Amino acid sequence: MRRWPAIGVTFAVLWLFVRGVALTPERLAEEFLIGLAVGVPLAYVFRRFYAGEFALTGTARVVPAAIAYLLVFGKELIVANLDVVYRVLSPSLPIDPDVVAIPLRVESDPAITTIANSITLTPGTLTMDYNAETNTLYVHGITGRNYAAVNDPIRAWEDLALVIFDEEASPEDAPPARGDVGGD
Repeated sequence: MRRWPAIGVTFAVLWLFVRGVALTPERLAEEFLIGLAVGVPLAYVFRRFYAGEFALTGTARVVPAAIAYLLVFGKELIVANLDVVYRVLSPSLPIDPDVVAIPLRVESDPAITTIANSITLTPGTLTMDYNAETNTLYVHGITGRNYAAVNDPIRAWEDLALVIFDEEASPEDAPPARGDVGGD
């Protein structure tokens, strides 16, 4: 199956979300047709940027993992926001910042970037650096001395990223040995 028609239809569906269409059948059909009129030619013009064939079996495996990634990230985002609010409003300001080294199993640039951006988007953590030689992210966290509080969400994201980005490692593989930078 060619990839560009599927991408054109995906553009049409995205068009519905961007336009904020009323949920009436007529309006949905009209906007979907407009999305197809724009999306399919656009996908055709840029078809050389896509792989020629579309592997439906790989997509069937990746989509559930991508949805799970978004759900796990959303949950962690809410929990982290509440945690930061608690710490800011608490009179004792209970923060214990530190930098933690997180060795990764993922190896592709898109997978590493996705995890690093997820860390940075989550309140209370920040990806500071990446060491390509050791495949390690350096993460600053307001609870950095509590290694599990920083590491556990990252491992959950990484398990899903291994599937999404079709990495050689498996979610069942043990994470690389831990390393702390700074602190005790």
